[in-house]
Amino acid sequence: MGVKVVKFGGSSLADAGQMKKAADIIKADKNRRYVVPSAPGKRFSDDIKVTDLLYKCYGLAEKGDDFSEVLEEIHSRYREIISGLGMDFSIDEDIKIIEADFKKRFGSNYAASRGEYLNGKVLAAYLGFPFVDAAEVIFFSADGSLDQEKTAQALRNALADKEYAVIPGFYGCGADGYVRTFSRGGSDVTGSIVAGAVRASLYENWTDVSGFLVADPRIVKNPEPIRTITYTELRELSYMGASVLHEEAIFPVRSAGIPINIKNTNDPSAPGTMIVPESHDEEVSAYTITGIAGKKNFSAINLHKDRMNSQIGFCRDVLDVLAENGICIEHMPSSIDSMTVIIDSAHIDGKQDEIVTQIRKRVKPDDIYVEEGIALVAVVGRGMCRTRGVAARIFAALAHARINVKMIDQGSSELNVIVGVNEEDFEQAIRCIYDIFVTAAK
Repeated sequence: MGVKVVKFGGSSLADAGQMKKAADIIKADKNRRYVVPSAPGKRFSDDIKVTDLLYKCYGLAEKGDDFSEVLEEIHSRYREIISGLGMDFSIDEDIKIIEADFKKRFGSNYAASRGEYLNGKVLAAYLGFPFVDAAEVIFFSADGSLDQEKTAQALRNALADKEYAVIPGFYGCGADGYVRTFSRGGSDVTGSIVAGAVRASLYENWTDVSGFLVADPRIVKNPEPIRTITYTELRELSYMGASVLHEEAIFPVRSAGIPINIKNTNDPSAPGTMIVPESHDEEVSAYTITGIAGKKNFSAINLHKDRMNSQIGFCRDVLDVLAENGICIEHMPSSIDSMTVIIDSAHIDGKQDEIVTQIRKRVKPDDIYVEEGIALVAVVGRGMCRTRGVAARIFAALAHARINVKMIDQGSSELNVIVGVNEEDFEQAIRCIYDIFVTAAK
């Protein structure tokens, strides 16, 4: 096994005890050479994440209010970790710099990034590894996207003479020279970028769960774990609400063919979930499906017009209206005289009537109405295309549970089937699909 890049989430580094666990994991394998830490997360259910404290602190500074009390709370969190690790180490000077920069209004991106920055310095000191500031090796373009070429070269140069290193997650340097962050959970992306740059053999993402589960444990009691999943399947499940890994973390390693292993810091012997570029027959799930996920709060714009199929540009004109209003579509099932556009309800909140009016003017439908309160359930699995009757089993399960299907959509790859149901049937729909494919197969 070659170089491994390991990323630890906020819950894995929330206090000294968790940081010791992370350090033991790192030291247990000499191939775990490059470490990407998050900011300290919650120590208990009612606790506050350090990143949220930093946002609060900077919000006070931005208004010109006294933020010393909140900054001291942040400083105290790190002192507690350092003390618990038995280290002779101080971040006092870093806190003074942060205080001065907050007064200079360095921006909320800079403020949010300091949690990872400080945790990176503490972890590097505890491990005895060099610290590499992400602002010196991760670069964003003027449009806010990652400058992949510049970043990859900078990382290779910075790590060329370092057998081991700690690179904090979540942030980098913007085109204007100021710190810029990824979206929340972006430390996953940093780990993936580092893994791609050093051509790692494996990217380990350590969190507080033992990988992905076939279904949401808040809906299905004790769902089965997913041992192996492809990048494509993961994208489908992440898009529909599965949130163990930041969905953008896939791309930097996918092109390089680097697998990702989701592991549990509190149960390091558990195999977790392996995310792989391609699958082999022996890796296909024993349950035909790989996972079930879904989301609520969708609306359907339903249109009917006789001989719609012969009106050139009908669908395009409808989509143009939505595009002009900044609305993305989720799905668009259609028939010869009708079409339905599924969209996120939040995107049309407050402008539903105006959009309907614009569509009426543009395509003159015989009928148009908006249906709210729709939930989408995605059944995903690379084994589905090899198995007969998957869709029939899904609809039989829903029919047996007396759940009405509002919409059906299947991708051309036969990797997923998406059904629309009423929001009040959402949880029951997931449970009955899980039962017919997983419980019944045990």
